[in-house]
Amino acid sequence: MSRHLFVAGTDTGIGKTHGAQALIHALRRNGGRVAGMKPVASGSEATADGLRNDDALALQAASAPRPPYERVNPIALAEAVAPHLAAARAGVAIDWPPLDAAFDRLRQDYDRVVVEGVGGWLVPLGGNLSAEQIPARWGLDVVLVVGMRLGCISHARLTARAIEADGCRFAGWIANVVDPSMPLLDENIATLRACLSAPCLGVLPHGVTPADAAGVLDVGALD
Repeated sequence: MSRHLFVAGTDTGIGKTHGAQALIHALRRNGGRVAGMKPVASGSEATADGLRNDDALALQAASAPRPPYERVNPIALAEAVAPHLAAARAGVAIDWPPLDAAFDRLRQDYDRVVVEGVGGWLVPLGGNLSAEQIPARWGLDVVLVVGMRLGCISHARLTARAIEADGCRFAGWIANVVDPSMPLLDENIATLRACLSAPCLGVLPHGVTPADAAGVLDVGALD
């Protein structure tokens, strides 16, 4: 069991960053130093300090103590497209050395590191790299964020199957209510509880802050 975690998502736009922030806040409540990390991020804005990605900034802000941006997000890409396409268009090679170096520093300095992936489980990063290789390489347990909307049951089951097939430990999942008007929301969550092999860590209500959402998460199963 790893003390460091990888947050995967069933798809893009399902609140993976929100779930990762809530997880960071929940772990912080148990004491210790907790940092968020977004190894590769596309859709970054040019600033006086370099490219900055909103999701990575959110993870940095949730961390305590706050780590340098370069360790949270060692590879930032400008275009808001798939990372392997953004990297190719920017002439950036995505490779392990800068990613490994940033993670190694974080795990030396923090009790827990929460690493957020990119999009879904099998997103290519460029060259021979793909998002699912990150938790396997760094020995991270996986927490899956399921965006509660029509179609989520199949997406969640397929992703959970892929996580386990790739040799990673599926440690838990979070239901994120992205569509509060979803028909039979409670019944869908009950179905997922029955179908998925890992425990549900909590159901994040719609429209709450990550710090408040942390209060509904049971992170005891991750220890």
